[in-house]
Amino acid sequence: MIPLRDDVPSRSVPLVTIALIVLNVVVYLYEVSLGVGGDGAAKAFIFEFGAMPCRLTGACAGLDDFPSPMVTVFTSMFMHSINPMHVVGNMLYLWIFGDNVEDALGHGRFLVFYLLAGVAAAIAQTLTAPRSHVPMIGASGAVSGVLGAYLLLFPYASILTLVGFAFFWRFVHVPAMVMIGVWILMQLILGYLTVSASTGGAEIGGVAWFAHIGGFLTGVVLLFLLRPRRSARS
Repeated sequence: MIPLRDDVPSRSVPLVTIALIVLNVVVYLYEVSLGVGGDGAAKAFIFEFGAMPCRLTGACAGLDDFPSPMVTVFTSMFMHSINPMHVVGNMLYLWIFGDNVEDALGHGRFLVFYLLAGVAAAIAQTLTAPRSHVPMIGASGAVSGVLGAYLLLFPYASILTLVGFAFFWRFVHVPAMVMIGVWILMQLILGYLTVSASTGGAEIGGVAWFAHIGGFLTGVVLLFLLRPRRSARS
């Protein structure tokens, strides 16, 4: 299922959402400028600024400590693999769901929400593979937090979704609770399979399933902590 738009109008310009998308795209274009091969400057950039679990836990303390491991938790949120579908998918979800969550929280709260969800996602993935030397990159952990908040705020919103299999594709309107519910269920299943296979889950070109799960759950909690007292629309 590929979401295309929702039916919840935003009451304000989503300045933070737009800024986050622009920043992610700029960083991606910079990565592309470094080269698209598996080695070289682009790979060095990812290993330097991606969040490496063993650096966060101190299990590979012998590696260069610049930048600080905690700094990489934030820089990694704005990096993506060279495959354009990685950044396009994350930014599509952020654009569709982020504006309404930002509308409910306010610009400042939403920025704090987004960054904290991304931090929690990195921690969740690190706990599953604390000695991994593979850097985590991508906005998906933070965007997963946005999905968690959106599910609580607008469970009955209608999401125009492209659904298909093989050569059969069609546009359908799917309730947010169904679309996001299926999404988180898939993360749980794939996360379980990852643990069962003992692969650690975080790898360049792979998917950090537990970052998605951790970000989603954190988004649910943060909504209650950061949401203004005024009632949001449902």
